[in-house]
Amino acid sequence: MHTIGVLTSGGDAPGMNAAIRAVVRRAAALGVEVIGIARGYAGLVQGDFHRLNSGSVTDIIHRGGTVLLTARSAEFRTKAGQAKAIDNLNHEGIEGLIVIGGDGSLHGAVELAKMGLSVVGIPATIDNDIAGTDYTIGFDTAVGTAVEAINRICDTATSHERNFIIEVMGRHSGQIALASGIAGGAEIILIPEYPVDYDLIVERLERGRKRGKLHSIVVVAEGVGSAFEIGREIARRTRLESRVTILGHIQRGGTPTAFDCLLASKLGARAVEVLLAGGSSRMVASVANKILDLDLEPLLKAKKGIDPELYRLAEVLAL
Repeated sequence: MHTIGVLTSGGDAPGMNAAIRAVVRRAAALGVEVIGIARGYAGLVQGDFHRLNSGSVTDIIHRGGTVLLTARSAEFRTKAGQAKAIDNLNHEGIEGLIVIGGDGSLHGAVELAKMGLSVVGIPATIDNDIAGTDYTIGFDTAVGTAVEAINRICDTATSHERNFIIEVMGRHSGQIALASGIAGGAEIILIPEYPVDYDLIVERLERGRKRGKLHSIVVVAEGVGSAFEIGREIARRTRLESRVTILGHIQRGGTPTAFDCLLASKLGARAVEVLLAGGSSRMVASVANKILDLDLEPLLKAKKGIDPELYRLAEVLAL
C-alpha cells in the first residue's frame, strides 16, 4: 500500500489524538502516505479528506477530543452511502482504512470490509465495552475524571452529612461506574448488568451510619435509570437528605492519562502494521499487556460483560 486513510467516529474519547499521531508517524516511517478523513463516516461520504504528515500531528498527543472531528452519518448507514464512501476512497487513491471508535464505528468498518476495502479498527470508547480487548482508549481517563469528582463530592458530603448520588456515563455498560465507584470508595454501585435492590441499599447505608460514617456515596451508571428518581427513593426509605450530581460529558474531555496515551500509541502503530501486512476486518487489542490483532466481526457479536470478581470485591469493600 502507498496511501491509507484514518478517521475517528462516534463519541470522542481521550487518547484518540494519540492514536492518530501514532498512525501517521508509523506510516511515515514505513514510507506510506496518510489521509485524514474529517467528521468520521460523514466526511467519508462527503469526501472531506486532508493529507497528514509527521508535522501535522505535532503536539496533539496530550489533547483530548479528536483533531479529525467526529459526527454521526445517517447516509453512511445505507448501501448507497457506503458505495459513495468506497468511490471517494478509490478516487483519492486510499487503499486501506483505519477506523478509531467504538461499537457503532467498528460495525461500519466491517461493512466497508465486506465491500472489499482493507480495514483495521482501533477500539476507542470511554465505556470500555468492546469485547476482545482489556481496555479501550479513553476508559482510563474517564474513570480518573469520575474519581476526581467523587473525591471532591466526598468532602462536601462529609461536611453536610448527606448522601450523594453520582451519575456517571454508561447507558449499556457499568464499566465506568464499577471502576470509579471502587476507586472512589463508594458504598453503593448501581450498574445496568445487575438489578437494583433498594432493601440492600438501605441496609448498607444504615450500617454505615451506625458505625459513625457521616456521608454515603452512591455511584449510578446512567443506564440504570434516573439518578434523581433513585435519589428520591433512597431519601424516602432512609429519611436522610440526599443530593444528586450528574457528571455527564465532563467525563469525555480533558488530557488523556499516560496510560491512555501509551495504549493509543501502541494500538495506532500496530494498526498500520496489520493493514500493510494485508489484514482486513481486524481489530487491534490490548490483551494481558500484549497488543494483538483479532478478527473484528465476531468481537462485535460478543458482549463484554462485567468482571464478577470485581463486582463482588465492590460489595466486600462497601461493608
